Amino acid sequence: MPTVFDMIREAIEKKRIVIATYHRHRRMMCPHVLGTKNGRAQALFYQFGGTSSSQLGPPGSSENWRCIPINGLTDVEVVDGDWHTGNRHTQPQTCVGHIVVEVAH
Repeated sequence: MPTVFDMIREAIEKKRIVIATYHRHRRMMCPHVLGTKNGRAQALFYQFGGTSSSQLGPPGSSENWRCIPINGLTDVEVVDGDWHTGNRHTQPQTCVGHIVVEVAH
């Protein structure tokens, strides 16, 4: 059985959607970067659906980026669907220090 880390890696490589629960919220997200920071596995996602403790902005909004520790995700599914991403911003991502895989643009 694949680990959550492996599932997210495959989702990035194939531009697939991750549906998972994090902090009691069911989220629909597109993973963009996966790796570690300070020894902890985490990923940078673009959340486009589901719920969140902070409201989602409009489609393409930079408010919808989420940096999530992998061990906090439960009920993880990887599914096909339309790829979502946010507007480019001028700041480099700081979510992941050691990148294992990132989405090809």
